[in-house]
Amino acid sequence: CARRGSSIHNAMSSGTFLTKFETKSNRVKGLSFHPKRPWIVASLHNGVIQLWDYRMGTLLDRFDEHDGPVRGVHFHKVQPLLVSGGDDYKIKVWNYKLRRCLFTLLGHLDYIRTVQFHHEYPWIVSSSDDQTVRIWNWQTRSCVSVLTGHNHYVMCVQFHPKEDLIVSASLDQTVRVWDISGLKKKTLGSSDNPPSSSTISTDLFGGNDTVVKYLLEGHDRGVNWASFHPSLPLIVSGADDRQVKLWRMNDTKAWEVDTLRGHVNNVSSVMFHPKQELIISNSEDKSIRVWDMSKRTGVQTFRRENDRFWIMAVHPEQNLLAAGHDSGMLVYKLERERPAYTLQEGAGDTPATQMLYIKDRYLRMAEFHSARDIPLLAMRKAAGSGSGPRSISYNEAERSLIAFSDADGGTYELYTIPKDSRNNQEAPEAMRGPGLGAVFVARNRFAVLDKSRQILIKNLKNEVTKKLSPPHATTDLIFYAGTGMLLCRSEDKMTLFDLQQKRAMGELTCPGVKYVVWAHDMRHVAFISKHVVVLARRDAQKLEQICTVHETIRIKSGAWEEDKCFLYTTLNHIKYCLLSGDSGLIRTLDAPVYLCKVSGNKVYCLDREGSMRTLAIDNTECLFKTALVERKYDEVLKIIKRSKLCGQSIIGYLQKKGFPEVALHFVKDEKTRFNLAIECGNIEVALASATALDDKDCWHKLGVEALKQGNHQIVEMAYQKTKDFERLSFLYLITGNVDKLSKMLKIAEMRGDIMGRFHNALYLGDALERVKILKEIQQPALAYITAKTHGLTELAEDLGALIESTGIKEKVEESILSPSKAGLLFPPTPIFRENNWPLLRVSKGYFDGGGEQKVETAAVAELDGDIGGGWGGEDLDLGDDGTKDEDAAFGGRFGDEEGSEGGGGGGEGGGGWDIDDLDLGDLGAPTTSKSTPSASGGAGFFAPPTMGTPALQRWQQASSVPGEHMAAGSFETAMDLLRRQCGIMDFAPLKPLFVSVYLGAQAVISSTPGAPLIESALHRNAVDNAWTPRGTGGLPAVCITLASLSERIKLGYKAFTEGKLPEAQIAFVYVLQAVLAAVVDSKQDLEELRELMGICKEYITAVLLETTRRDQFKDDAQRNVELAAYLTHCNLQPLHLLISLRSAMSSAVKLKNFNTAASFCRRLLELNPKAEHKEQALKVLKVCDANRSNQVQLDYDERNPFVVCTQSYKPIFRGQPMSRCGFCHAPFAPQFKGTKCNVCVVGEIGFSGTGLQNSRQQRERGAAYSADFD
Repeated sequence: CARRGSSIHNAMSSGTFLTKFETKSNRVKGLSFHPKRPWIVASLHNGVIQLWDYRMGTLLDRFDEHDGPVRGVHFHKVQPLLVSGGDDYKIKVWNYKLRRCLFTLLGHLDYIRTVQFHHEYPWIVSSSDDQTVRIWNWQTRSCVSVLTGHNHYVMCVQFHPKEDLIVSASLDQTVRVWDISGLKKKTLGSSDNPPSSSTISTDLFGGNDTVVKYLLEGHDRGVNWASFHPSLPLIVSGADDRQVKLWRMNDTKAWEVDTLRGHVNNVSSVMFHPKQELIISNSEDKSIRVWDMSKRTGVQTFRRENDRFWIMAVHPEQNLLAAGHDSGMLVYKLERERPAYTLQEGAGDTPATQMLYIKDRYLRMAEFHSARDIPLLAMRKAAGSGSGPRSISYNEAERSLIAFSDADGGTYELYTIPKDSRNNQEAPEAMRGPGLGAVFVARNRFAVLDKSRQILIKNLKNEVTKKLSPPHATTDLIFYAGTGMLLCRSEDKMTLFDLQQKRAMGELTCPGVKYVVWAHDMRHVAFISKHVVVLARRDAQKLEQICTVHETIRIKSGAWEEDKCFLYTTLNHIKYCLLSGDSGLIRTLDAPVYLCKVSGNKVYCLDREGSMRTLAIDNTECLFKTALVERKYDEVLKIIKRSKLCGQSIIGYLQKKGFPEVALHFVKDEKTRFNLAIECGNIEVALASATALDDKDCWHKLGVEALKQGNHQIVEMAYQKTKDFERLSFLYLITGNVDKLSKMLKIAEMRGDIMGRFHNALYLGDALERVKILKEIQQPALAYITAKTHGLTELAEDLGALIESTGIKEKVEESILSPSKAGLLFPPTPIFRENNWPLLRVSKGYFDGGGEQKVETAAVAELDGDIGGGWGGEDLDLGDDGTKDEDAAFGGRFGDEEGSEGGGGGGEGGGGWDIDDLDLGDLGAPTTSKSTPSASGGAGFFAPPTMGTPALQRWQQASSVPGEHMAAGSFETAMDLLRRQCGIMDFAPLKPLFVSVYLGAQAVISSTPGAPLIESALHRNAVDNAWTPRGTGGLPAVCITLASLSERIKLGYKAFTEGKLPEAQIAFVYVLQAVLAAVVDSKQDLEELRELMGICKEYITAVLLETTRRDQFKDDAQRNVELAAYLTHCNLQPLHLLISLRSAMSSAVKLKNFNTAASFCRRLLELNPKAEHKEQALKVLKVCDANRSNQVQLDYDERNPFVVCTQSYKPIFRGQPMSRCGFCHAPFAPQFKGTKCNVCVVGEIGFSGTGLQNSRQQRERGAAYSADFD
């Protein structure tokens, strides 16, 4: 807390942070970096502990069990633990993996200021306002020592990083160093003898296990912080006397070395930099100061306008610091760690083989292939802060170098490199000048962007030869773009500027470009910004954007490989991006590196220490995708055969790009092979996989695909496997196989399938059999008609006598046509009977031969049979009656010999189909059959071309937006996404929405009469966007638009105004649910969509409150007024808020709660109502002021912020626990967690999802209201 002194304004100039991460929150009082992971934990003044990933910028977790401010927090070095101490006198140990508090340590009698884990022992040290320091054993959960001696608040305590020492700082103006070696021997010397309670009691009264080794006195006021140096015997302290003191100690004594003055208010925290000879301090004067430890002088000062600094932390291994202030915290660096480097251009078509870079104030040259590293030039140290030049530009012809740095607002230095630089140890005198950027543009010219935003062309004597105006007045940086050309950055644009013609040649929108990397051919260029890589092409001096890649973490560097592939690094990965827009991961990194050159399977790079490193990479995936996009199929086959390229990602990529036949080469799983084979129309591979899987669904899909291709022999086999009698009969009909139709008729009779018998008799034209069937099923009239029509005189006479007794013969006679008008109903004769139907001939591709595998013997043999073995006599369950006759009809082979084989061999197991008598011919394997037209056509031809991926399938595969899955008709995946993203638990109310979105994305086009209708997918970017060659860039049209939702909102407003609350509720609920299916393409539209959600939530809550007040609490005056009061706190339009305030005012007056009514009057008057309403409110306010009382105590406090639970209709005040709906974010009491939300009617209360996605560019950030874009 701000307890002492006042802030004094300081007019000193302040530097700028290299801020890496920043949060906005309550005052931060404690900070700690995780030693390994990119995490930082912050403890806040409101009692919340936040765990952040500062690299990704996301809140990982929050802990809020402390009551009051939490002033100290610390990560354990190895275990997944963190410790916190707060104003509730409690020390809590948390397991951040389990996300809960493990235990609480009690003992301190006042506020706890700091806590820290020991790096080796199972100890925690804490300091408190009770004037003690305590050491705890977190394994035994007990206090092992109490250090007394300070006579005021102990503000800080820390373990020494290596020795058995503790340093503490107190407001008694002293710093004490404690020796804890005795405590170590006593408590950790023997695991068999744990400390007894009597030992701890001794410590309470000042035992000798921990003794004061040094007492440091020198500060004039209370000391707030003291820290050990990580390796030297030094201590630094900061106090309320606004001074930072440096102390040295040896084995016997400690003394003050120097005092650092400069802060103008209390020094809150001070620490040593872990890697450099620096001291960093922060203060309540709103500044952070950096001091040179050797010179004892200030180096940098960073200042915030309104926030006082309270705490600081340094990362133990990286060059990162963190500071907590009044409104949050920030993670920052003191200086840039990226070394300045440039590649030396090769001659002709030869790529660069050398690199110039700066390390330790020396210009060095590295040769990639020979691994030589030669120092060329000693460079002058730049004035001010910073580690050195930001960038360098090299002119090989004149051996000149420009080094640009940020010192003094931007300066450049022009060096001439001596030809013999081996013995050159002194820095040569350089020509200098101010500017925002400087690069060479010709052999003896370089360009400078001066601070007035003009481009100056200078010669090697640093003389201005020409002055130009940049293409934009806001140009703030320039980059090399070839001889006589510059790339100029201005706001969110990159402009190609011709210095000779003095005009812009091309322009691209690329926000925040930090680095530009040209390919060797100077035709392709990569623009690198903080989170985006944009690849572009320079064609005829114009810039054309090729593709864009978004990353969630910072992009550090990049390099081209053969002008086709761009490799770039993030903080922990090397990735690639192709000109086609495809991107992927190459390898992970243990530390950030900066790419210099890519050569085959090696990358040359610099690390943050400026050391050259060579990393091995596997760029097979990159080469494979490049060859595939360029359609170099011979290279693709070579890569397939020589590499181990596999995995679901590459298979998914090939399917997405429309190359399922290539994916077949990588797949071993039979189910996946089958689906890929069906997709690319490879019947042979599909048949082999279906045989291995023997799954009914697979056989059905195989039959459908084979029928498309006209391979009716495989269709027949598939129908046999699935026992699809109707389709099999129809197949025999259209192929003219009368013998098998006869056998199907016999099988139907054995199965007792009346309709099957009749259909087969109809297909065969067997009128006698049809009459027999009709007679058997007691349909004599139909049997008589059939016999009479087909001229079966004897049967007709017998049947006529039978129906004559029933008295319906005359009516039947009337319906019989005369023989002259009758026609014989008989199926037409097929043109092709024996062989498969003619197939479309196409040239065989590169991959189809390799993708085809020989069909196994069993699969080939199965084609020789008729109906499969699974259809044996045992399956038919025919019984014993008539078996002999049925066997005779099938040649005496029904179920006797092969029925026990179970489906193996050349038949099909069950002999019930008398396979030997069917005489199907020797079909053989489809790849070698001589009877199929696909083989007889000659080598190099096969069945079908590859069918493209349907638009609906592409939508589903390329998106995680639920609305686009609805448009694709994939309701299951849409429901799964909604369930995972925002916890939708009841989909019944959403059925009309799903159906309407799906139908709205389809169009049906009529064609020629008799032909089927053509279904076409509708795209919302059909006009504006350029699609990829395979059409994968199309985005589905979704009928839910912002305009339509806004109109519904207006209808809801109108109904609410007119008091038609049920109609208003229907309108707002519809809009709220429709948001689930809405799809937008810009951040502005997404924010508007989230705003509509908030409006609907507020109005639905208001309607629920009002309807409940009217219906359930009409006779309960107290609850009636309470709900009316709650309604006035909904975020409504001014007109509607005025209505609610008038209603609440009236109800409160009737209850004689005049104070409450007066508050409603005042709020109403603030809305500037109509004259009559204003007059009424003034009258009521006058009455209320005369009777300042409330007759009934209400559960309502307008001064305490609250939200209303729409289940219990009770207020939830700030600080009280509550749960929210996973979708609409409506608040509820915790007891309703897991139930359905009654605001949106579909969401689950208390569900924590990844957040609803309404756009493909939207990132999942763990919050339903996230509107972040890549």
